[in-house]
Amino acid sequence: MKTTQSWIETLQTQGIHSVFTQFTDMHGVAKGKLVPLQNLDEWVHVGAGFAGPSIWGTGLPRYGSRSEYYGRVQPETLRPLPFMPGIAHAVCDGYAGGESLNTCSRQLLRKHVERLKAKGWTLWVGIEPEFFLLNKDAKGQWQAADAEDALSKPSYDFKSIHRNLGFLEDMRAALTSLGFELQQIDHEDACGQYEINYKFDDALAAADRYMLFKMTAHAIAQKHGAVFSAMAKPFANAPGSGLHFHLSITDADGRPVFADENDSLGLSDTGHRFAAGLLHHADALSALSAPTVNSYKRLASSASASGTTWSPVWKAYGDNNRTCVVRTVAGRLEWRLPDPSCNVYVAIAGALVAGLHGIESNMPVPAPCDEDLYERLAQGLPMPEQLPRDLFVALQALAKDVWLREQLGEAFCDQFLQLKRAEWDSYAQHISPWELAQYASQY
Repeated sequence: MKTTQSWIETLQTQGIHSVFTQFTDMHGVAKGKLVPLQNLDEWVHVGAGFAGPSIWGTGLPRYGSRSEYYGRVQPETLRPLPFMPGIAHAVCDGYAGGESLNTCSRQLLRKHVERLKAKGWTLWVGIEPEFFLLNKDAKGQWQAADAEDALSKPSYDFKSIHRNLGFLEDMRAALTSLGFELQQIDHEDACGQYEINYKFDDALAAADRYMLFKMTAHAIAQKHGAVFSAMAKPFANAPGSGLHFHLSITDADGRPVFADENDSLGLSDTGHRFAAGLLHHADALSALSAPTVNSYKRLASSASASGTTWSPVWKAYGDNNRTCVVRTVAGRLEWRLPDPSCNVYVAIAGALVAGLHGIESNMPVPAPCDEDLYERLAQGLPMPEQLPRDLFVALQALAKDVWLREQLGEAFCDQFLQLKRAEWDSYAQHISPWELAQYASQY
């Protein structure tokens, strides 16, 4: 293991003088500060200090020994930032009063990953980030940053990719230099929407990597006069953005736990029961995986300008079935509920503990879905149970899911529910242009 001094010397040869000590707040937003590289030993063993109440969701007081949030640098995450010359990025774990902070989302995921490792298992997560490139028009209205990106069915559009190649190429170069193993870049199903895929990793590293992806995308989009948007559904008549998780587990010998080539879905009994756990806790997991008011505009069976919607509205699972919230493919599970506005650490932790609950309690496995649920809906046939229709219902489900709250920790869940209930209350009190147009002169 490298010493802090060896890290300092290595980074100094690369022209690094400062470290951006980055943590993730409860909303899933990257925060941090710049600190001198030469004091790395302090940042690793004590942590960079922040005023605890200034950070969303810490639950820390305004005075006393636990009022200070300390972000302890995880040295294995140190790497130069290509878009911030002279500065290295480092992921931090949250501490207060010398103890691990139970409202730190990264520490929450770490705890459950370590419990899994005690069983000899490793959770692997492949994350598929979808996002929009936006800007504002002369009237201050959000729109696709590329005004020519206006096809009714824009998936895989060459012309849009060509026009935005500067952004995409800068993303490719930056992500590659940061250690991402890129797999594909494409234009998605909405105007201004893209997806960049990269290789899976163990759960904690995958979450760290997604946060670094977002930081990189924000910086490079700004360079190109655009805004990187992780909003779930910015446009009413277009598909929204998902953040699909491809989940698999290997045992101590590296053998896949979920896979069984003799099964009709390619899943072992363990894989089926993990899926059953996801479906059992899906309502509560919606609050963690789709955590904004806007998220539920995506989780609706609404029409799309492209004529296609991939929204995972129903609690079902099936073989390569993108109309289900759980899609089984190649001996792994694609969890299609999360969107890019989630706190990725919390969303992964929630999926892990829910799936393990399915395994450990031997949950009954529902019948797989082998049909297009949107076609079934159009025919007026009985449907599987639907996911929550709005954030309020999802928050109620989380509050009532005693088992999930106990696993994630009451302290964390209390802070999360407090923040998100306030968000819902603010939305509920807002008068929208639609309401005025609909009701102002009608009665």
